[in-house]
Amino acid sequence: MFLTVLQRRNSAFLDAAASLHRAGQLPPSTTVLDIDTIAANAREIAAEADRLGVRVFAMTKQIGRNPDAIAAIRAAGITESVGVDLECATAAHAHGLACGHLGHLVQVPRSLADVGAQLAPRFWTVFSLDKAREVAEASSRAGRVQDVLLRIQAPGDTFYRGHEGGFPAADVVEVARQVDALPGVRVAGVATFPAMLFDAEAGEVRPTPNLRTVQEAKERLEAAGFTNVELNAPGTTSAATLRVVAEHGATQVEPGHGFTGTTPWHAVEDLVERPAIAYVTEVSHVVGDDAYVFGGGLYADPVLGRATADALVYSGHSDTARAERVEVEMPAPEAIDYYAVVPGIGSKVATGDTVILGFRTQVFVTRSLTAGIHGVASGEVRLGQLWSANGSAPLEVRETGGGA
Repeated sequence: MFLTVLQRRNSAFLDAAASLHRAGQLPPSTTVLDIDTIAANAREIAAEADRLGVRVFAMTKQIGRNPDAIAAIRAAGITESVGVDLECATAAHAHGLACGHLGHLVQVPRSLADVGAQLAPRFWTVFSLDKAREVAEASSRAGRVQDVLLRIQAPGDTFYRGHEGGFPAADVVEVARQVDALPGVRVAGVATFPAMLFDAEAGEVRPTPNLRTVQEAKERLEAAGFTNVELNAPGTTSAATLRVVAEHGATQVEPGHGFTGTTPWHAVEDLVERPAIAYVTEVSHVVGDDAYVFGGGLYADPVLGRATADALVYSGHSDTARAERVEVEMPAPEAIDYYAVVPGIGSKVATGDTVILGFRTQVFVTRSLTAGIHGVASGEVRLGQLWSANGSAPLEVRETGGGA
């Protein structure tokens, strides 16, 4: 769905990615990132958050915790991350982002609580008293008092299946007092997800019932004597959504796809953030009239429902190769994505031809590589290091000199 937006708003990035692949510098199954655009997007988000007095924690899972992108986000003034899980937090921390938020969406396993405490998170979300006790004990062993956020839920709130959990909103004051009594922790606020979701019919992002739930929970805590109560409100975050969550009392937001211009809202409206991510692959082989291209990173986030994908196919290896836009048969969700199929072009392509797709990804659940591309706007294109989907360096990829 985002290929059209990429072609219209960042075609130079697509050209740069194709040229780097044809030159043999980019292997297939590489998610490429326009570092300059990510930096510009991060500056827009940071500036609006500063204006509203909202703290920003960067979500880096969708970009595979790419260190070049993390450096660009940090340079924009966003210095802390949210770890969707402990592995995400440790990877972002290793690449220069302090741990701003841990335990949300994925709770930290009991046996790893001490590892989490060593990261010294600014905030740590708990879903239950059991988890609060684990955090309290680990933080005490680390010699610190940990600020915790209570995951709150109420009847009628919206959760993706498998994301449910948290304390009943009606019990928030009682629960907060119980948790606050544990040595090693202090109740600092409340959290939910998603606080905002894209409404396809309206064509815009709107608050979920969850946002009102945590707003009321914050008000109840303040009425009970808790001070400086934080409200964490992630979900479909971009510069355009910050005012709404701030008006509901939010003090923390967690952009991820906002940095790459790939929230659902970006698919239908030109927001201030520009698209900055694409998937580069190549033709592996031809069967009949169908071309098969390498997969490995073809997980398309189904937030807007399962849809067909398009690709740009660059027939031939020269820099003057003209791209043809074609429809792609993506692997079924229940299948391993060894290949995607491009029907009807087998006679037009050769092994190694460049193929570029644009879709909303979650690199951390794939086996894709990531690579930052610098200097697209200036025309002085430079490729960053290749990284694995978890943010670690892969085996060295030697340049093949594959250009014409």
